[in-house]
Amino acid sequence: MTVPIPEGGPGEVLVAVRGGSEAYTAWSTTSIDRDERVVVVDSVSARSVMVERLPA
Repeated sequence: MTVPIPEGGPGEVLVAVRGGSEAYTAWSTTSIDRDERVVVVDSVSARSVMVERLPA
């Protein structure tokens, strides 16, 4: 994650795509700090995703 996700607001994550990484606007139902690992759970649009913390 490159930009923290505040509760109710967008942040930014890097997603592995085609052998590289691309930045996507990310939304979550809870706040997530920078540098936490997340999993993409849904696509909101072509450049926005819903994420959750990666379970430990």
